[in-house]
Amino acid sequence: MAEDIDLRIDRLDEDGVLARVPFHAKLVRPGGTLSGPTIMALGDAAMYAVVLGRLGRVEMAVTSNLNINFLVKPQPVDLLAEARILRLSRRQAVCEVSLYSAGNENELVAHVTGTYALPL
Repeated sequence: MAEDIDLRIDRLDEDGVLARVPFHAKLVRPGGTLSGPTIMALGDAAMYAVVLGRLGRVEMAVTSNLNINFLVKPQPVDLLAEARILRLSRRQAVCEVSLYSAGNENELVAHVTGTYALPL
């Protein structure tokens, strides 16, 4: 799905991730806004990237929980996601993602919290 939405990672380090989905008309739903599945996919992918950024390649890390609050309608521009790890243990990573429209970093489009289960 990352290819379908043209997911890009702009920054990846131990402290966090900045991920992007470039705006494209194919991602717009009726009503003229980015689709919810696109926004959720970016949030989930940003969490996965931040986990890999901290731990290295962990292919069997899987989403065990994802909670999203849609806050405002995204603008017709790139959608950005900043992810960070809130807590990391041997079995799980608890993450937080702030999503916003490019050029409008002060207004959250959505807020995601989630947990990745880590293999033993």
